[in-house]
Amino acid sequence: MKSSALVRRCRWLALPVLLGATIPCLAAENPAEKPAAKDVSRNVKATDRAIKDYSVAQRDEAVKQAKAALDDADARMRRLERKLDGDWDKMDAAARQRARATREAMRRERNQLAEWYGELKHGSSDAWDEVKSGFAKSYDELRRSFAKARKDF
Repeated sequence: MKSSALVRRCRWLALPVLLGATIPCLAAENPAEKPAAKDVSRNVKATDRAIKDYSVAQRDEAVKQAKAALDDADARMRRLERKLDGDWDKMDAAARQRARATREAMRRERNQLAEWYGELKHGSSDAWDEVKSGFAKSYDELRRSFAKARKDF
């Protein structure tokens, strides 16, 4: 299987990728196969611990991985926008209102993530632990929003 196809299959697990944790879906042989919720939960917990383990000396690696996660979030938002735009005429008024609210919430969450990314890049060593924690929490909120949007739309 091409690695780009594998990456597309696992995009919704970007937080584990961000932090370099092993992802169970990388071993999946069936492209339609998704990791079990238990595996996802375990990986999110592991990666949450991993980001907190980055030291100030590892800032460059953390920033590089955070940038990749931010770029992935942007690509996912563009795909969601295209899907919503394509389905807009088929939606009733309530669905359109939910879609607008979802878009606005995700944009706010994405902007918050970008602010934490900026702090990762430029924050002081004294604030490193707070910044790492803030970025991880912000990314987790955005990840949950993507999962909810995928389910709703």
